[in-house]
Amino acid sequence: MSNHFFEFLISHAKVYGFIFPSSEIYGGLNATYDYGPHGVELKNNIKEFWWKSMTLLHENIVGVDSSILMHPDIWNASGHIDKFNELLIDNRDSKKRYRPEILIQEYVEKKFLNNSEKKEKILSRLSQSLKKNDLIDVKALIDELCICDPIEKTKNWTDIRHFNMMFKIKNESEKDLYLRPETAQGIFSNFQNIRKSNRMKIPFGIAQIGKSFRNEIFARKFIFRMREFEQMEMQFFILPEEEIKWYEYWRKIRFKWHLELNLEYKKYYKLSDHDSLSHYESAGSDIEFYFPFGFQEIEGIHSRRDFDLKNHEFFSKKKFRIFEYKKNYIPYVIETSLGLDRLFLALLSSSLKKEKLKNGKIRIVLKLPYYLSPIKGAIFPLVQKDGLPEIAKKIFNEIKIHHRLVYDQKESIGKLYRRQDAIGTPFCFTVDYDTIKTDTVTMRNRDTMKQKRIHIKEISRIIEQETGLKKILLKLSCFT
Repeated sequence: MSNHFFEFLISHAKVYGFIFPSSEIYGGLNATYDYGPHGVELKNNIKEFWWKSMTLLHENIVGVDSSILMHPDIWNASGHIDKFNELLIDNRDSKKRYRPEILIQEYVEKKFLNNSEKKEKILSRLSQSLKKNDLIDVKALIDELCICDPIEKTKNWTDIRHFNMMFKIKNESEKDLYLRPETAQGIFSNFQNIRKSNRMKIPFGIAQIGKSFRNEIFARKFIFRMREFEQMEMQFFILPEEEIKWYEYWRKIRFKWHLELNLEYKKYYKLSDHDSLSHYESAGSDIEFYFPFGFQEIEGIHSRRDFDLKNHEFFSKKKFRIFEYKKNYIPYVIETSLGLDRLFLALLSSSLKKEKLKNGKIRIVLKLPYYLSPIKGAIFPLVQKDGLPEIAKKIFNEIKIHHRLVYDQKESIGKLYRRQDAIGTPFCFTVDYDTIKTDTVTMRNRDTMKQKRIHIKEISRIIEQETGLKKILLKLSCFT
């Protein structure tokens, strides 16, 4: 994929009501975006699919919706206050902040594109310096490579320092509060409440979809990395001795879930183990997707061991140990953490196509999985006369409470089809003069553009059968 395609994708997302720059009328705000009418429908469909995949297909997984604001000691226990840091460097002339490792990586990728040996040597040195927290050598590497500020083209850099990525909220009456940087801690802090209220026994999981906030100093790549984003996480609590068994289970199940999205997985997906582990994990894998800017993490599967529950027990002085299976222990945790915005971008990236038709014209089509499409079906009259709009509107009104539909008569039928192709609508139903005689309509398929006549009474059944979640959930149930 090229930069040209990425620019085309961003433009398409805005023009067709998927994603808008936030606060655009005031010049925008870096790394923040708003989801438009079609974007919010697609986003909600993704959420519903993930949620039902977790909570309906696994009888031992329940949900929670924890608060964005939590007691600050939660972040002491989780290690975020001390360890949730990124490296920061400023350019004194442009007044812009950057992550030094990204400055180096991007410079090396461009400068030594055809010299892999030199590139690997520099990146290896960078990796070793980062592991040793040798900030002096990282700065020396920037100086040796003569890396300039992208804006002012100067080398007037500050020293490198650590920068905590949590957003702090000042208030007069309490301790400083933070916007949560992850949703997981709301699950861990409610572990005993959920276990007792729902009479859960190990193993069991807790799922959550929610907003998180990170003060990204180098947010970029459209909605891939933002300051405000949404996560779909599940924490699965297990016996310590069954760590490897459940880690491998969820690693396999989550990868299969992604493959069922049919995003040309041989081209787009790969599963890779972590080269270096976070302080809280003993094993970790990333499901990576080939975005327009290369392979990047879309979901992580980690064994967090008993790190979180043990720390919350220590800091809160509350009991997180449980007595089950004739033993007293703190459960281990296997985490699956999927970025909702990243999956949204993956779907757009892999589904947006330019197709050359037999007549030489180009059509733009968004080939989303039917069950995720923001609009499930469109109802049109062939012409705006002879009672056809009234029949079409009657059909629309009778079935609109069952499916997300659109009614349109503003343009010619060809242009109406093209608009629905660009939005990703799987089926269009056109009311014509034969409808008056036979109670049938023309059904057009988005992907094949083939048409056939069906009875009016069949429209709702076909939409449900072809675009509902039942079919895909039944398929996924075979894997659990």
